[in-house]
Amino acid sequence: MAKDTIHKEVVILGSGPAGLTAAIYAARANLKPLVVEGPQPGGQLMITTDVENYPGFSNGIMGPILMDEFREQARRFDTEFLVTWVSKADLSKRPFTLETEDQIIKADTLIIASGASAKWLGIPGEAPIPQGLGGNGVSACATCDGFFFRGKPLVVVGGGDTAMEEATFLTKFATGVTVVHRRDALRASKIMQDKAFKNEKIDFIWDTAVEEILGSRETGVTGVRLKNLKTGEERVFPTEGVFIAIDHQPNTELFKGQLDMDDVGYLKTRDRSTATNIPGVFACGDAQDGVYRQAVTAAGTGCMAAIDAERFLGSHPISAEDREKDRELAAQ
Repeated sequence: MAKDTIHKEVVILGSGPAGLTAAIYAARANLKPLVVEGPQPGGQLMITTDVENYPGFSNGIMGPILMDEFREQARRFDTEFLVTWVSKADLSKRPFTLETEDQIIKADTLIIASGASAKWLGIPGEAPIPQGLGGNGVSACATCDGFFFRGKPLVVVGGGDTAMEEATFLTKFATGVTVVHRRDALRASKIMQDKAFKNEKIDFIWDTAVEEILGSRETGVTGVRLKNLKTGEERVFPTEGVFIAIDHQPNTELFKGQLDMDDVGYLKTRDRSTATNIPGVFACGDAQDGVYRQAVTAAGTGCMAAIDAERFLGSHPISAEDREKDRELAAQ
């Protein structure tokens, strides 16, 4: 059975703050963008409760409500949405080709806003509410959620630079931060280790894994069950918040071998733009930002990507003849 073919001037992969901001700007430029949503429409803010650091909301706003506002604004300007999973991508020539289970999507320009996913431990109590305590005492972003833990003892899980950055930042709010690490030495860079070791509010528990996060929906987090990996001894360690800091994984696997990316998988962009190594392909948000990872910075780069795509289309249009050839090939 032949797949339906969709041809758009601008296709945006991802519907978090970066993707939806790109859609708003592209739609207002009359480019009629298509947003292809993956398995988690709205991105990580859909599993975030209160958002108090996004400008324009003096009393804060719930993450899912904020993303609904983004979506409705994009829809107001005639953005189209398609909820599906892209299984293949061919960026060897324009228009670029994306393949889903039911569609072939042709894109004159492609904006990748597929985000990054926090790496989790996969332990009981970690999942988002209501299944677990995620968003109710469990977080993977200190700069997003640290303020909510003012005056509380906290646990940070991890031993790399991310964990040390999170632990150090959280000391601004917490009564104390305990870093739980599986090994007897940190993997973090020396400068980050020294900074953490010198901080009187940071303690360490070595050779230990977090086996379970304890608490309830009513109380939030009350403790963690720890296991010493050398002795096998288990104990309950009281805490009122757990930050998982074992890094993030950008959702860019689809483009390996086609787009330049770093060792982790973050897409590389050129100069002071969102352009990738392939002309007409742009990257924004957490798919290319392993440093800030904030909704507001993601939205900013989404705006940049849409403007970059609009300017690219202005100077590199696909002719009507080429479009017709492409339609004929798709119909065969």
